[in-house]
Amino acid sequence: MKTKQDVYNVLQQLMIKEFELDAEQIQLDANLYEDLDLDSIDAVDLVVKLRELTGKKIEPDAFKAVRTVGNVVDQVYALIEA
Repeated sequence: MKTKQDVYNVLQQLMIKEFELDAEQIQLDANLYEDLDLDSIDAVDLVVKLRELTGKKIEPDAFKAVRTVGNVVDQVYALIEA
């Protein structure tokens, strides 16, 4: 994953597979909780999967402010770049 688009593509596939969402639902401005109907347990699962994919430890505090798919992309991209 070299670009934000790469991160988005991987995230989209992950969310389709893990949360049975339609690709059309997973837009950068989609709210994880309101638009995609994820809950706090889903959010933890997402962090675990992202850690597996990136090989980077994701701090839960870093994800507290995450609300949209775009926020997730930004956080993961920042981790990869760090």
